[in-house]
Amino acid sequence: MSTNTEASRSGALDVVLWLLVGGLVGAAVYGNWYFQDQPLLYRVGAILVAAVVAVLIAVQTHTGRTTWSLMKDARSEIRRVVWPTRTETTQTTLVVLVLVFALILWMLDSGLSWLVSMLIG
Repeated sequence: MSTNTEASRSGALDVVLWLLVGGLVGAAVYGNWYFQDQPLLYRVGAILVAAVVAVLIAVQTHTGRTTWSLMKDARSEIRRVVWPTRTETTQTTLVVLVLVFALILWMLDSGLSWLVSMLIG
């Protein structure tokens, strides 16, 4: 029974935190519009501060924690990827370009031969 009440408290707290995040984002958008006559640097700074605070609040929720965990796992997976060398990338790009140009030339040749056969009859 206590687990159920803790889950409902956590869920209610998550809703309040998400409403706070939404309020911060809304305040940043409204503030950017309201203070449009102020220098852009100040407005961007204020938006960045609001964004950092909103992210810090969002990470405190259950969804935010799972999203943060997913992003950390994805970053570790990216580090394990074996990326191609510059030579391999260049060779693969050239092969793809040759195939694309060959396809374009084949379509152009087929279209022109069809047009000539229609004109000659």
